Amino acid sequence: MTDSLVHDASRHRFELPLGDGTAAVVSYRERDGVLFLDHTEVPPAHEGKGVGSRLARETFAAIRADGKKAVPLCSFLVHYAARHPEIADVLASGA
Repeated sequence: MTDSLVHDASRHRFELPLGDGTAAVVSYRERDGVLFLDHTEVPPAHEGKGVGSRLARETFAAIRADGKKAVPLCSFLVHYAARHPEIADVLASGA
């Protein structure tokens, strides 16, 4: 894993290239500048290696950099947000 996170706005997703032709992905829906993060996917060959946490960390950082807010909906990102109070500023009110 040496590549950086890619925001593919046309496909409504953040992608973390994994160097073997695959990518870990967070997909979202956007409404009024708020990204509703509804699905996270890490290829099975990369599970348990910290890929999901890196994907979450970099996704929230990208959302912050864009001046937007996020609402995690998938269970992985909900749990990630609960364990990482440093991203509270990125979460939309009530998230």
